[in-house]
Order: sequence, then C-alpha cells, then structure tokens
Amino acid sequence: MKFVNFFIYKSNKIMDSIISAASVIAAGLSVGLAAIGPGIGQGNAAGQAVEGIARQPEAENKIRGTLLLSLAFMEALTIYGLVVALSLLFANPFTN
Repeated sequence: MKFVNFFIYKSNKIMDSIISAASVIAAGLSVGLAAIGPGIGQGNAAGQAVEGIARQPEAENKIRGTLLLSLAFMEALTIYGLVVALSLLFANPFTN
C-alpha cells in the first residue's frame, strides 16, 4: 500500500510540473500571438491614416481622432492576451 501511495504522490508531482511547464509555454504563446494581430493592424491603420491626411489635409482632425480610437481598441486585444497569460501563470486553474 505504501508503494501505491508513493506512486500516486510521485505521479501527481510529475503532472503538476508538466502542467506548470505547459502553462508557461501557453502564457508566452498567448502574449506573442495576441501582439501579432494588433501590431499588424496598427501599422496598417497608421499607414492609411498618413495616406488619408496626405490626400486631404483639411480632414486631419477627423482622421486623427478615428485613428486614436481604433488604436485604443486594437491595444485592448493585446491586453486581453496579457490577462490570459497572467491568469495562466499566477491563478492557474489546472494545478492544485
């Protein structure tokens, strides 16, 4: 019986370390992948805004306001990825 209890304890300890390692990898991937999309989108939006201002300088204020609002929404997507990563690292629901 002692051997079975030791095996279960050892197995749980190994599973906890595997889950912890997988959580760290998932946290890194979530931040990395969450930053790719908004990064590309922000670059495209800024480029289009500069192009729009170059074509119609009188619409600069409207374009700038819309650009800043859309950049804020895009940045929120990156923050969601950060929240997922922090919850995996510090409030992991998969470990005991």
